[in-house]
Amino acid sequence: MTTATTSTTQPGRRSGREPLLAVEDLRVTFGSRTSRTVTAVDGVSFDVAPGETVGLVGESGCGKSVTSLAVMGLLPARGAQVAGSVRFDGEELLTLSPQRMAEKRGAEMAMIFQDPLSSLNPVVPIGVQVTEVLERHRGMKGGAARKRATYLLERVGIPDPTRRLSDYAHQLSGGMRQRALIAMALACEPRLLIADEPTTALDVTIQAQILALLNELVSESGTALVMITHDLGVVAGLCSTVNVLYAGRVVERADRHPLFATPRHPYTGGLLASIPRLDEERGRRLVPVPGSVADNIPWEEGCAFAPRCPNAGDRCEAETPALVPDRGVRDPRLLRCHYPLAGDRTEEDA
Repeated sequence: MTTATTSTTQPGRRSGREPLLAVEDLRVTFGSRTSRTVTAVDGVSFDVAPGETVGLVGESGCGKSVTSLAVMGLLPARGAQVAGSVRFDGEELLTLSPQRMAEKRGAEMAMIFQDPLSSLNPVVPIGVQVTEVLERHRGMKGGAARKRATYLLERVGIPDPTRRLSDYAHQLSGGMRQRALIAMALACEPRLLIADEPTTALDVTIQAQILALLNELVSESGTALVMITHDLGVVAGLCSTVNVLYAGRVVERADRHPLFATPRHPYTGGLLASIPRLDEERGRRLVPVPGSVADNIPWEEGCAFAPRCPNAGDRCEAETPALVPDRGVRDPRLLRCHYPLAGDRTEEDA
């Protein structure tokens, strides 16, 4: 595995806030001797500091979940090749032994998976699944572990937590299953939490409660949170810095408010135009991003988004755009685009 030297400084990063997690030039490919190699993550870099929430945003298939699995060391040993650098508190994770990585997972790093019904063991009570995390990483036994598990279920808002310890996953609602997963992830008070689409398939009221809970955890404990989602509404309410991914690469990185106010990459603009807004005139038609994620060209040949981009020119299919500082806006931002959307600077400002 190689170690990249590219800087991953975040837009808007306060001085003195060193990143807890630093991902540099992460590349993940899948393939075998008999099949074609597929690049799922193609040079992704980002970092997150304690008490900060960083978003990875994009359509299904852009590489968000694969990035998180690579960070957590959960990709299959056969068929997946991982390169680049993933440093947690200065320690390189990609070169750790499986045993050492297993010790970190749950204790210092935790992940909330997308589908709680398939993530929870259907034949083991919820209480046992929470206490086994405490037994493995904290050495707690018997009544002490059960008391802690009850507290965790209560903390995440599950009613009658003592009784729920004996329930199985199918006896819980979707919202309570997601809360149970969060309780398991928080059992050992990890310093880094990765949430992969934690509000998928939940109704809007439960979504709001889950997001409020995550926001509270970040503010109270200083946990570093990586939020993976395709829902820009989630990003607007939670993330401080946003990384927009397309075809395995970051195409735009900015602080939340400037990104929503002035999207620069046509893909970011398309994502924002395709969601309803309360401040728009009634009757406005949503504008979908044309085509599908399969409509792209290799990054080595040009811009992968070119076949779907309304701003595309001849240069886009002949020259690969680099991720560079954006001079067309006042805020610190990184952009990968030859023909971006209009910014907020005049020629005199530039």
